[in-house]
Amino acid sequence: MFDLQSYSPTFQKVTFLLYIALGYLVITSVILWLNYRDFSPLYSAEQKYFNDQAPKASICIPARNEANTIELCVQSALNQKYPSFDVYVLDDQSTDGTTQKLRALQSKYPEQLTIISGQPKPADWLGKSWACHQLAEASTGEIIVFIDADTRLAPNTLARTIRTMGRDVVDFVTLWPDQKLGTFWEKTVIPLVYFGLLTLLPNRYVYNIPKWIPSALRKKMAPLFAAACGQFMAFKRHSYRAIGGHESVKNDIIEDVALAKNIKKNGFAMNMYNGADSISCRMYQSSRELWQGFRKNFFAGFGCNIPLFTAMALLHLIVFIIPLVTLPFILIWGSPQVLVLCLIAIFGMLLQRLVVDLWFGWEKRYTLLHSLGVGWFQALGVQVLLDYVNKQPAKWKDREV
Repeated sequence: MFDLQSYSPTFQKVTFLLYIALGYLVITSVILWLNYRDFSPLYSAEQKYFNDQAPKASICIPARNEANTIELCVQSALNQKYPSFDVYVLDDQSTDGTTQKLRALQSKYPEQLTIISGQPKPADWLGKSWACHQLAEASTGEIIVFIDADTRLAPNTLARTIRTMGRDVVDFVTLWPDQKLGTFWEKTVIPLVYFGLLTLLPNRYVYNIPKWIPSALRKKMAPLFAAACGQFMAFKRHSYRAIGGHESVKNDIIEDVALAKNIKKNGFAMNMYNGADSISCRMYQSSRELWQGFRKNFFAGFGCNIPLFTAMALLHLIVFIIPLVTLPFILIWGSPQVLVLCLIAIFGMLLQRLVVDLWFGWEKRYTLLHSLGVGWFQALGVQVLLDYVNKQPAKWKDREV
C-alpha cells in the first residue's frame, strides 16, 4: 500500500504548477478571444475603388532553388486583378532548374515580368535580406510587396491589400497565409506557430499601441507589439526607405519581425491580417525540412536571449505537458481537488487549440496532439541551444545562416 501522506509534498508542488498553468490559460484565452474579434481578413476591393487612383505596385519574389514551386507562385502573382503592377523575381544563384523555369516564364510575359540575376552575397548580409534588397532597388512601384517563392496569391489579393492600406491608413501590411499541411509532423507542429501568435499577441496592439502604456513610453514600447509574416509583406515605398529597408536588418535571421519593429520604432502605422482567403503556402515538404527550417530561426525569434528562451520553454512545459504527464499519477494517488485542476488545465489547453484548428480549417484530430507538438519544440530548443553553445551555424538552401 502507498502512503498518500508521504506524497503530499509532491502533490503540493504539482498543484502549484497546475495553478500556474490555469492562470496562463485564462490570460491567453482572453487574448485568443480578442484576436478572434480583431484578426480580420483584408477588405474587399471592387474595381471602382481604383478608377481615380491606382498606385503602382511591385510584387517582389526572392527565389533560390525553388524549382518545385516557382512557376505556380509567379503565375499567381501575374494573375492579379489590379490595374497597375509588375512582378520582379530574383534568381539567387539557383542550381536546381529554377533559372530555366524563370526564363520560360519571362519569354511568356516579357512586359510584366522582370527576372534579376542575383549578385554574390556580401559577407555581412544574410541571403534573403540581400535578395530582397536587390529586388527593392530594381522595382519601381509605390507599393512594394514581398512574397516567398512557395506562396500562392488569390487573384484579388493585391487589390484588397492596397484597398486595406488606404482604408486603415497603414504603411505596412502583413498577411498570415492559409498554411497547407501535408505530413504528420507538419499537421502537428505548424499550427503551434499560429497558436502562439493568437494566444500571446493581441492584434489590436499591433495596430494601436495600448492606451494603458504611459504616453512618454509608447514610442519606446511600440516595437514590443510588432509581428510579421515574411511570406507576405507590403510596404509603402517611402516608409520602407525611411526605415532603411532590408539593409537595416541585413544581419537579422528573423528579418520580417525586425522590419515590423523598425516600422513601429520609426512611428509608422502597421497591421497584420488573416490572409487565409488571400494567400496560401506550404512551408516545408518533409519532416527534415520542417526541423531544419525552424532550427535556423527558433532561437533568433527570442533575440538569442537564453534566460527568456529558457523561461518560455519551462512555462510551456508547465502548461502543456505537465498536466498530461501527471494525470495518471493524480488519478491513482491524487486528491479529487488536484484531479479537477488537472482536468481543467487539459480541457483549457485543448479547447484553445481546437478553436485555432477550426478557425483555420486544420484537421481537428490533431488537436489531441497539441502536447506532442510542444514536445517537438522542446526538443528543437535543446538542439538550437547546443548549436549556439557549439557555435554551429544552421544551414538553409545550401547556405550557412
